[in-house]
Amino acid sequence: MPKAKIKRLYLIPILSKALDVLELLEQDHAPVTLEDVFQRTKISKTSVYRILKTLVHRGYVAQSQDGQYRLVSRPRRLRFGFAAQSAEMPFSVAVAQSITDAAAASGVELLLLDNRYDPDIAIKNAEEFVKERVDLVLEFQVEEHAAPRVAHIFKKADIPLIAIDVPHPNATYFGVDNFEVGFEAGALLAQHALRTWKGKVDWVVGAGFSEAGSFVQSRITGAFEGIRERLKELPPDRFVQIEGRGMRQPSQAAMTEFLRGRNKGEHILVAAATDSSALGILDAARGVGRENDVAIVGQDCIPEVVEEMRVGRSAIIGSVSHEAETYGPRLIQLGIALLRGYTVPPYNYVRYRMVTPESLLAETAK
Repeated sequence: MPKAKIKRLYLIPILSKALDVLELLEQDHAPVTLEDVFQRTKISKTSVYRILKTLVHRGYVAQSQDGQYRLVSRPRRLRFGFAAQSAEMPFSVAVAQSITDAAAASGVELLLLDNRYDPDIAIKNAEEFVKERVDLVLEFQVEEHAAPRVAHIFKKADIPLIAIDVPHPNATYFGVDNFEVGFEAGALLAQHALRTWKGKVDWVVGAGFSEAGSFVQSRITGAFEGIRERLKELPPDRFVQIEGRGMRQPSQAAMTEFLRGRNKGEHILVAAATDSSALGILDAARGVGRENDVAIVGQDCIPEVVEEMRVGRSAIIGSVSHEAETYGPRLIQLGIALLRGYTVPPYNYVRYRMVTPESLLAETAK
């Protein structure tokens, strides 16, 4: 007789255990402790703990102050709105990808709109989020003058707001400590001048971003301070600011104009508010054959700047990485914490690190 085939069961053990926990909670009309669940299901205590925490995170189970758990009737998936700075800005694209991935991993529905670097569009997007009844908004909008209007739209609708990189009224802030990252950039520029030019510096240029307001502009303030601490003999009139709007083309135009009035061979340190701006400064220096006279440090550590530094001969000598890949997980968790009623800090700073040609070389050698 032919051998009978054994029917294969395509089961996921941990999912079966999670369903056992849900069914137990469904049977009980009173809250239960982790120990109760462990004793009654015979599932390992570690697995019970992780299952319960996941169910609380996803909104299926509520945990009381005394640590007991109860089933929540008809759980609803959280829906976040995310207004991206611009699909044309590399750092904004990296942040958007990080948030999209983190939302998917956390079971949060994400409505993504593009502010397109335009304050009027940012305001329309805010109105769209209200119309769509999102639970919370992550706003990456860099025009300081538009921030109050955007924030007011959400305040009227009673929608919590997290502002990314540029503070908004009544919003929780998430982003870098702008003065601190600027100071790090300035310190690196000064060290380069001492090592390469024996401390002889003719000009210090800050390629700023005035539309983002004083908070982001403090990247340049911090950079100037980092340089002054190490090059104490530089007179104040050697420090100048140009307007780059955080973008490549405006920064190139402004730096080209600045270089026209400077003699070849003058040493120029440049602190750029963004890496896009740093690339524009580099384009300007190359365009007039002055790359050897210039040293540039940017912010954001976008791929094109990393490739420039890997070559090892670029005027871009460093970039402060704001670790865009960490934005998503932290922003999603911050948003969930706000909606769950937890107390969160008004300012939530991201980790950062300086990336240089030397550090990239060391990474490659590992």
